[in-house]
Amino acid sequence: MKWAGMYLVGFVILIGGVLAALWQLGVLATISTTWIVIGVVILIGIGIMVSVSHSGAKENIEIDRK
Repeated sequence: MKWAGMYLVGFVILIGGVLAALWQLGVLATISTTWIVIGVVILIGIGIMVSVSHSGAKENIEIDRK
């Protein structure tokens, strides 16, 4: 598995842990389900952007034409 994929899996596990903690504390009971889903989608989007940006060095390939 590539590092970007590993980062994204770790980030999803982190989001799941935070949501489980908030649920156990009763915080999620006071928030609408729609807002919870919107927040999770935003966090996953941020995780994808960060994992892709840190996925490795971008190199240009030079081709010699004769």
